[in-house]
Parts: sequence; structure tokens; C-alpha cells
Amino acid sequence: MAISVETFFLNPDDEGTLQARIQQMIAQGILSGRFRKGEKLPSSRKLAQHLGVSRITVTLAYTELLANDYLESRDRSGYYVSENAPEPPQFTPNPTSSGDNIDWSRALGRRFTGGRTPTKPLDWSSYRYPFIYGQTDPTLFDHANWRHCALQALGQKDFSALTTDYFDQDDPKLIEFIARHTLPRRGILAQPDEILVTMGAQNALWLTAQVLLTQRRTAAIEEPCYHALRDILTQSRCYLSPVEVDTNGLPPDALPNHADVIFTTPSHQSPTNATMPLERRKALLEKARKMDALIVEDDYEFEISFLRSPSPALKSLDTDGRVIYVGSFSKSIFPGLRLGYLVGSKQFIRECRALRASVLRHPPGHIQRTAAYFLSLGHYDSLIRRMGQVFARRRKVMEKALADHGLGVEGRGVFGGSSIWMRAPEGVDTEELDHILRARSVLIEPGRTFFRGPGAPRNFYRLAYSSIPSERIPDGIAILADELAKLTR
Repeated sequence: MAISVETFFLNPDDEGTLQARIQQMIAQGILSGRFRKGEKLPSSRKLAQHLGVSRITVTLAYTELLANDYLESRDRSGYYVSENAPEPPQFTPNPTSSGDNIDWSRALGRRFTGGRTPTKPLDWSSYRYPFIYGQTDPTLFDHANWRHCALQALGQKDFSALTTDYFDQDDPKLIEFIARHTLPRRGILAQPDEILVTMGAQNALWLTAQVLLTQRRTAAIEEPCYHALRDILTQSRCYLSPVEVDTNGLPPDALPNHADVIFTTPSHQSPTNATMPLERRKALLEKARKMDALIVEDDYEFEISFLRSPSPALKSLDTDGRVIYVGSFSKSIFPGLRLGYLVGSKQFIRECRALRASVLRHPPGHIQRTAAYFLSLGHYDSLIRRMGQVFARRRKVMEKALADHGLGVEGRGVFGGSSIWMRAPEGVDTEELDHILRARSVLIEPGRTFFRGPGAPRNFYRLAYSSIPSERIPDGIAILADELAKLTR
């Protein structure tokens, strides 16, 4: 790896000759760990031009560092940080030398930490039994066709899509596909100016909260609910009114009459997987009409419906324009894609578009065009079919393993999904259970983060089958059952 010439600069306050200052600059970079062994330094000509000094000065500095074993020279290749260069010192930095004398408890105008977002290990794939939600299974993803679409989006024909600043607009090809293919599958008809591409569903929820809610308005949310949504609404400083879900999802009769915006996940309630029946969806729309409230429908997993066709989206039943629809490609393609979309009335989308433009303008054009090709060429549908077939097998294996060990299932998706909501015996702390299981290469998702308040139950957890092969599921569940038995003796 080559070290960029832009990382080098001479401190005007340093003393000594130019040669000595260049030597000191490079040596400090090595000793601080910024320059690592084996990394290539810029040529003497490039560094001299960058620093505005003569080439011989840089050459002499390199020669001196070579003699002191900081650098090594490779024939016809240049100078590299030596494999024998001094190691960066191993010590704990002195906190008094950081130069940070600000009282941040007073300086911070607002705080965004303190939420309950769970921490998931970045090395989850190294675990043998990763019952972890929301990650991509590399054995299912269509690498070849995604790469082909990305290369196609880099071509001369799509140069403007790659380089253009859309300002507050989106890739027309992606918008067209969403309008003509994705939304009609959910019974939704929308015009291009009623659709906004977002950086995933979470960004869509944030935009919605910013546009619709104030400190004087009330948001009704499901309990339990998606933890990131609760954090977003807490940060908006609106009033929060949690409504406990039942086996059919959010009960309309339990909604507070003063709610201004209702957030719900009717297809796959997050995290319980409860599916709202059609009659309840109609009742929810009628209740919202009487309250003159808006509804935000997060349809985060509708594509993964392998058991039977999903119910119509709440948005498709709406005749008033009061439902705002949130969709995402991140769950079905891969989470790092960070592409979602909002569908709503033109006036609402116009405000969200203006807010998005002031924060990030628009999602990267190349990513939008690559996704548009992946969708329009049929690769996306093939991926969804393949995922559905595999998930159906995995779910069958998991349900049998759970039944064999007598583990308590609290909720499963009627149409499919990628996880099962579980309840451990009373007195079991699933965060403690998670810590114990990691030592045996098993990952679960503790459920406390989905609940509100200090008295949140601690014995719920989620098991996903999206990232674990079928053949490993029984052994992983056996280990889970063994550790649960130890905790309940």
C-alpha cells in the first residue's frame, strides 16, 4: 500500500534544516503508527514537489532514514517503511496531554447517546451458530450479477448517473422501477413525485419524524418496537405513547385519541413477527381517520413471504392519503446497501426531499443506478425466490429443533420472515445468556432493547435463520437449550 503524498506536511514551527525536518516528519509517522511496515513512500520527486523543496533534500533525508533502518530500498520500486523499523511505543496516552479542555457536559446542546441500540459483533460470521438478524448470507447473495450491474453502471453510457449532482432528485431509473414494479406488488400506486429514495428504512423513519413531529405532538408506537425508531422519536422530543401489541399486532382500540402519528409494522411486527389481519388493518385506518392521525407503515420484510402471499399493504387500503409507506432494499439485497424509500402524498414528500437535500443531498448516484440495473434485469426477483426457498427449509428445521427441546416460541411470522421471537423462562436474563452462549460460538439477540423503560422484561430474545446453514441449526439450538437448562436449575 502506498502512503499518499497528501499526508506529509512540514510544521513551520519546527527547527533545524529542511533535511532534518523531513527526517523527523517521516520518523514520527512511523513511531506513531500512522505509517506501517511495508507501506511505500512517495517518490523523492513527488514529495519534493509537494513540500516545495529540492529533490536532493528529500533524497538525502531518505538516505539517512535508510541508514537508520527506518526505511528500506527495493530495486526499481522505491522506498518502503522497513520491516525492522522501530515499533510504535505501547503505552496509555496521558489524558492530560490530549489538549481537550472543553467541558462537554455544558458544551453539548443535545445528546444522542443513551439509547438501547444493541451491539452486534462485527465478526459474527466467525461464530459457528450465528442466529443473528439482518446480516447477509454470502452463500445466497448473487455476487456475479451484482458486480456485472456495478460495472454496467460505471460505463460511459451511465456517466451522468455516476457523476451528476442530482441535488434533491433521485435516479429516474430506480424511481421508475419502484413505481412500476415494487409498489404494485403491495397494491400501491404512486407517481414519481410521491416517492423519495432514502439511505435505508432508518433514514426514512428519521426524515418522517423530523417532518411530522414537534415537541407538542404525540407519536403512538408499538410496545415492543424497533429500538432505533424509539431512539429517533426520543431525539425528536415529541411525546411518546407506547401501545402493547398482541398476537395480531397493534390493537386500534388501545390507541390514545390524542396521537398525531401512529408508527406500525403490520406485515411483520418488529420484533414479535405478529401479522395484522385484514380486518384489523381496516379498523386501524378507520380509527386514524376519526383521530385525524397519520400512519407510518414500516413494511421492512414483505419480500420474504415464502409461506403464502402477504396481505395488502396498509397503504393500499388508504383512501385518505394518511398512510406513509416505508420500504427498504437493505434487508433483501444486503444491509450495507443502505437503500430504502418513502411513499406518501406529494406535499409530504416535497418536505422530506428538502430536508434530505440539506443533510446529504441524495444517496450516491452509482449505488442507485447499480440497484436499478439489479432490479430491472430480474436478478432481484431471482435472489428473493432463492432466499425464500432456503429460508423455508431453515425455518422448518429450526421449528422442529425448538419443539424437540421444548423452547418457548412467542411469535413467528404468518407469511415468512427471517426470525422467530422467543421467550425464556421467568428469571432468565437473556443478555447474560447471550454472554454465556458466545463462549460456545452461539449468537442470539437479547430482547430487552425492544422494550421501553427501566422495567423492561429481560427474558425475551430473537433467533434469526437468515445467516446460518440448515445443517448447523439443530446443534446450535441444542447448545442454547443446554445453557437455558443450566440457568433455570
